[in-house]
Amino acid sequence: MVGLFSSRGFNIESLTVNEDPLDPTQSRIVVVSSGDDQVLEQVNKQLNKLVSVIKVTDFQEVATIDRELMLVKVAVEERMRSELNAIVQAFRAHVVDIGPKAQTIEITGDADKLKAFIELVRPLGIKEIVRTGKIALARSVQVETTNNRNLRDGIQEISR
Repeated sequence: MVGLFSSRGFNIESLTVNEDPLDPTQSRIVVVSSGDDQVLEQVNKQLNKLVSVIKVTDFQEVATIDRELMLVKVAVEERMRSELNAIVQAFRAHVVDIGPKAQTIEITGDADKLKAFIELVRPLGIKEIVRTGKIALARSVQVETTNNRNLRDGIQEISR
């Protein structure tokens, strides 16, 4: 599947793969790609042609819930720990490791939340960041909106 993207010059912004908990013989793949309507339609068609693909769900015009997971190792002196902890609490994040000169924070949320967290802790000194790709599901209730952010995202879920 990745070969299909690269051979046709399509960009993958995010790729997440996991075993489907409801059917361990299948994997669920969430791909975030961008482009105009024609490019995204071509991506959809090409994915549907792959023999190993069972179903492609295009979330372009669907309200979704999406999340990413990020671990951030922040350099923090003793005197700045309370400031970092206040930021962690405000973002509903969790401290998952504490060392003498650094703390590792786990945070989940949409891309805007993660970006805001990074900007707030950057002055403290970020040592390392690791981030997953986006995962997404369609919302249970679809509401008509003219400002649906996912129209730009081109999120696609592929089951195989």
